Amino acid sequence: MNVYKIIPALVAIFFFLACAKKEEYLFRDTSLPIEQRVEDLVSRLTLEEKVLQMASTTPAIERLGIPPYDWQNECLHGVGKLAEYKVTVYPQPIGMAATWDENSILKMADYTAEEGRAVYNDTSAKKKFGSYYGLTYWSPNINIFRDPRWGRGHETFGEDPYLTGTLGKAFVRGLQGDDPDYLKASACAKHYAVHSGPESLRHEFNTEVSTYDLWDTYLTSFKDLVVDAKVTGIMCAYNAYAGRPCCGNDLLMIDILRNKWKFTGYVTSDCGAIDDFYTYHKTHPDTISAAVDAVMHGTDLDCIRDIAFKTLVEAVKQGRIEERKIDEAVKRLFTIRFRLGFFDPQDKVKYSNITIDALDRQEHKDHALKMAQQSIVLLKNENQTLPLRKNLRKIAVVGPNATTEIGLLGNYHGYPSKIVNLLEGIRRKVSPQTEVYYQKMVDYIDIDSFVSEDRRDEFTYNGNTGYYAEYYNNLDFSGTALSELQKDIDLSYMGETEIAKGIKSTSFSVRYTTLFRPKETKVQTLNIDTDKRIKLIINNEVKIDALEGKTKPNGLYTSTFEKGKEYKIVIEAVMKGRHGKLFFNLGRIENPSLNSLAMGVKDADVIIFAGGISPELEGEQNGVDCEGFQDGDRTTIKLPKIQTMLLKELKKTGKPVVFVMMTGSAIAIDWEDKNLPAILNAWYGGQSAGTAIADVLFGDYNPSGRLPVTFYKDDKDLPPFTDYSMKDRTYRYFKGESLYSFGHGLSYTTFAYDNLQVPEKVTTTGTISVKVNVTNTGQRDGEEVIQLYISHLLEDNHNLVRSLKGFKRIALKKGESQSVEFVLTPKDISRWNDSGEQTVSPGNIQLSIGGCQPEKKFEGTNKFLIKTIKIEGNKNKLVSN
Repeated sequence: MNVYKIIPALVAIFFFLACAKKEEYLFRDTSLPIEQRVEDLVSRLTLEEKVLQMASTTPAIERLGIPPYDWQNECLHGVGKLAEYKVTVYPQPIGMAATWDENSILKMADYTAEEGRAVYNDTSAKKKFGSYYGLTYWSPNINIFRDPRWGRGHETFGEDPYLTGTLGKAFVRGLQGDDPDYLKASACAKHYAVHSGPESLRHEFNTEVSTYDLWDTYLTSFKDLVVDAKVTGIMCAYNAYAGRPCCGNDLLMIDILRNKWKFTGYVTSDCGAIDDFYTYHKTHPDTISAAVDAVMHGTDLDCIRDIAFKTLVEAVKQGRIEERKIDEAVKRLFTIRFRLGFFDPQDKVKYSNITIDALDRQEHKDHALKMAQQSIVLLKNENQTLPLRKNLRKIAVVGPNATTEIGLLGNYHGYPSKIVNLLEGIRRKVSPQTEVYYQKMVDYIDIDSFVSEDRRDEFTYNGNTGYYAEYYNNLDFSGTALSELQKDIDLSYMGETEIAKGIKSTSFSVRYTTLFRPKETKVQTLNIDTDKRIKLIINNEVKIDALEGKTKPNGLYTSTFEKGKEYKIVIEAVMKGRHGKLFFNLGRIENPSLNSLAMGVKDADVIIFAGGISPELEGEQNGVDCEGFQDGDRTTIKLPKIQTMLLKELKKTGKPVVFVMMTGSAIAIDWEDKNLPAILNAWYGGQSAGTAIADVLFGDYNPSGRLPVTFYKDDKDLPPFTDYSMKDRTYRYFKGESLYSFGHGLSYTTFAYDNLQVPEKVTTTGTISVKVNVTNTGQRDGEEVIQLYISHLLEDNHNLVRSLKGFKRIALKKGESQSVEFVLTPKDISRWNDSGEQTVSPGNIQLSIGGCQPEKKFEGTNKFLIKTIKIEGNKNKLVSN
């Protein structure tokens, strides 16, 4: 054989194979447009491979070198969920909204994306591809907080469409970044649309609203994020709208989102929402019909529960859907992954060099503290009770939120390296000579009658201190358990995470076994603190049995336990839902009167009551059933009565009582407002909330937060929870007298407004320049939030009182003045009509500008200025794209 004749042939073959290889992986050619690369990749997939890429947890496509990817992640107020990484936790979104500072939110989102990239880069290098490692974040929640009873309202930016849209756009821009080639992370606006409780009905509820309310309230912020901020993802809601499930709704998904707004990003279902089509809504006969309809309406991704989209392969084979519709969905999904740089060399993606050193770094911690400070709203400050002196002789700190951590972290939270609670913040702040006395006194809805004792060494298993834990990845203790010895029973989680390896928090059962050997004979109480179903067994005898739901899980068991005897204790718990807790300890029951508790602190110079509610009570369909709360929602907006009862007793001491309220929603505190000298609303303030609150209490930070929701006086002020009409809802339509208005917030200084400059008249196509002078007339430096509202003085204004159309946060030193200008466009002075059209009509509008709404109680003050402007010309119909 002539080797010299063979070599040219081999070279030709090698060249052919090299070219073929290059052609095969055309989608990896970074010089090509993303559209062409995506087209090439999808063309190489089988139908089965395409469908598997439409589930939130996608498998690898090994023959093409594509790794697995999990779409599900959260960054509601910092990178969420992963306990294995220490990240920065900012205030809950309702608290961020109280900052009225879009620049702070943009920076927060940018820092969050940086930390998210650090986690993604680290886990990718370690070949870890599970949930909450990716860069497709299902945040922000921009639903309108129309009713304070909704348990998830604290995930939102409040009740106003303009404020929500403005802050939401800042969040998206910060998270997605400004790189022309790559997304820093992908944001997803949820839940589209007309979604805000009740939680117990969310899988089956059908919302019916007028076309006017749909456009004027429920779609406005979504349009802002899609059209203006170019958000890359949308999550369609569980509920139905006008008889059709949102994820398969002609009007919402096709007419508006894809056609009018030209949305080109991806749509994911809420988790299990496609299965709701046939299980709850009953609009579809079976899984395959639901899956086909969802994809035909532009839902690209099925967040896994029962994996409805797995039927799409059979649907194509049966001719019920064309494969090109599958291709469209998969192309949108891969476009996001390409825009994130997943298939490009690391040296081309500038975000690929972010390391875990970015996590919870000092700059991020500082910003979390700043936002917590900005979010605090001073609701009342009679006779300048605040700020307090740091050298007081004795300060009493009482109440259920003084030492809380979950009440600072909120929900969908991450895990910071350090959490500062209120008690710690106060102790750090005061002089060394000041005594800071703490006693919880009451829980959220009950008196705190259980007194725990540290008796850990009396509980052993096989000679070792602790408890033998058996975790099951199901609800019936079946199959093989993951077992381990634990020193304590101390379990708390919010959202979906891993309790132990392979054990998902949303659905598991656990059994703890220990041997109790008392060191003395006496009456003792075993306390199982939980919000789930439990069983307590002592020496093979059942003492508490609430596993079947026949009784509520009363976790207190009191009996005489004798020295020298052994008691085998077994605790079983069924933990179903997104949130849960399970703690066990030993102690005694005491039943002191509220009066005796209050009189115990009468020698203090000031009493700080840390009360309110908790994200353990209000949240996402959490199964809680107790006084005032039902499955995550609230059944009353009143402060839990045990807290008001204690506050009444504390007032009798004659000492000033400062109420620090932590909450994610508006609370009716009419008695407290009339009888307590100072009230702060601190929301769920994040990892540095304790420091921030102490800064405000003692005057190191001048409070500047403003309410993003209306605080009503009573339940009777609210329409039925299930009524989605905006009549008498939010400050925009409420005709009654509120306790604290949207936009309300006090300061330790005062601000005055003068020299308002606006035109007397303007055309329907023109802009309006609004200038005003703002002066700090007090004795402290401070920040003011200037608010601009308009009211249409027309008969057909749909009972709209007024609407926010501009705001600015400025800092002024004492005695300093600043001129501020707003420019209103035709869009700002337009109105939606009953046909879903946005128009500017001739007539008069009333404009007000100041530090609050123009309410009667502030008339005659210099808190705001009002001017009427005449609009002239022909009706101007705005083009809505």
